[in-house]
Amino acid sequence: MQAILYVCHGSRVAKARAEATAFVERCKAKIDVPIQELCFIELAVPDIATGIDICVQKGATRIIVLPILLLSAGHAKHDIPEAIRQAARRHPHVDIVLGKPFGVHQTMIDIVADRIKEQTVPLDHESMVLLIGRGSSDPDTKRDMAAIARLLQENINVPRVDTCFLAAARPTLEDGLYEASRSSYQKIFVVPYLLFTGILMKTIEKKLCSLSSTNKQWILCDYLGYHPLLETIVKEKANRLLLVNEGV
Repeated sequence: MQAILYVCHGSRVAKARAEATAFVERCKAKIDVPIQELCFIELAVPDIATGIDICVQKGATRIIVLPILLLSAGHAKHDIPEAIRQAARRHPHVDIVLGKPFGVHQTMIDIVADRIKEQTVPLDHESMVLLIGRGSSDPDTKRDMAAIARLLQENINVPRVDTCFLAAARPTLEDGLYEASRSSYQKIFVVPYLLFTGILMKTIEKKLCSLSSTNKQWILCDYLGYHPLLETIVKEKANRLLLVNEGV
């Protein structure tokens, strides 16, 4: 019997956990699989091991593990695979298949564009965009963010798109804000490339408040959140792995 295990990051912030749960419930309704469960990498329960065990207890013989993560980094490359390896030893009769994070995908570009268009301030030749990523020591994170920035610039026809990171990678948030402040652009659209609210959003808001006295117009866009378009990516990834099992 097929199962899907959605793996979200996890957070100490109740609102962030609620957002993840609501998103997964919407995804479940769009995918025709008898067993569908939610788990978290850290800071929330159930964890991945428990999530797999629950799927097996409900009769799963094949589990598709879908990371609800933006980019491939330590969690996607190490933490989730290690949890799966341990689960495979406990359940040798179960086929466990790991999907990929959202990554560099046109739909992700569309979501960022939506967040910018939501603002009352128009995007024009005096505007630039600053994409703020969570950050990771994994070089793929920086590479993927650069690719997303290039695609965004092409899609929305904005003169400049910069990237910076909240942790573990450069340029830092401070670097990004500094470079934007000394640029020739008057309107700076700041887009947090984050899935959920929490401490990181507060950090960005605090930094921008300290810049309010400058001669620039800083426009803080909403974080990506669990945008409805993300549900289409999840369904696409799930169906692709389900079809593999059917030999398509």
